[in-house]
Amino acid sequence: RILGRVTAQAVTAPNSDEVVVEAGVLLDESTVDELEAAGVDIARAMRDEGERILAAIPKNAWVVALEVEGKAWSTEALAEQLDGWMNQGSDIALLVGGPEGLAPEAKALAKQQWSLSPLTLPHPLVRVLLSEQIYRAWSVLRNHPYHRA
Repeated sequence: RILGRVTAQAVTAPNSDEVVVEAGVLLDESTVDELEAAGVDIARAMRDEGERILAAIPKNAWVVALEVEGKAWSTEALAEQLDGWMNQGSDIALLVGGPEGLAPEAKALAKQQWSLSPLTLPHPLVRVLLSEQIYRAWSVLRNHPYHRA
């Protein structure tokens, strides 16, 4: 039974029995320097990305922005968060910004901010890390042997 849908911008992962992780939209996986060198208007690109992210957020979703200044959660704390999100019965939107971060309009919608790390991480790694951590938190909630702590 699906209690809610978790929509993670820029994340792809297989469906589990209660948590659905869908692909979202990213500006680009290029670095800011590469974008500027290519003549891309960073402010416009960020604005355009923000519009795509806002359009992808399900109506009435609980929005969580992945931000360096967000709260860091242990696996157990993330499992508690996930349990709470799923029991709300609403969709969850996990927002990952582009190379310059999230557009202010997207960030302003966030009801929570989550920090995966104080480090700057490449987007392909964030996708894998976010998918794995959501699966691990789900496995904690289901007493699945994947998480062996």
